[in-house]
Amino acid sequence: MSRLFFLRKLRCFNVCSKMLEMFYRSVVTSSLYFAVVCWGSSIGAGDTNRLNKLVKKAGSIIGCKLDCPEEVVERRTLKKLLSILDNPDHPLHHLLQGQRSTFSNRLIQLRCHKDRHSRTFLPSAIRL
Repeated sequence: MSRLFFLRKLRCFNVCSKMLEMFYRSVVTSSLYFAVVCWGSSIGAGDTNRLNKLVKKAGSIIGCKLDCPEEVVERRTLKKLLSILDNPDHPLHHLLQGQRSTFSNRLIQLRCHKDRHSRTFLPSAIRL
């Protein structure tokens, strides 16, 4: 919220929308989405709603529609999964290669306890 205060102040000084968006992306989203891949699907509904409200407020200040946190989570999770698959030196690379289907070459969901581990990075990334 303190970072949105600075965004509002910049708008009061008649800064152009391109500069406002650049400030938002560099200052607000950098802290907002720092650990978005780690939170992933384990973020609670209340926290998701709070993030959505914050992003909507920032969008109304800037005057454009911004990506919602769910889209950012999906995009960054898939990007991280693909970077793991492309890097044979990554510790999870061989585990994920072992999860490929012999028939279609797609990733097969990991077997894990429903409550505890189904919302962690790998199961949610493979599901996406």
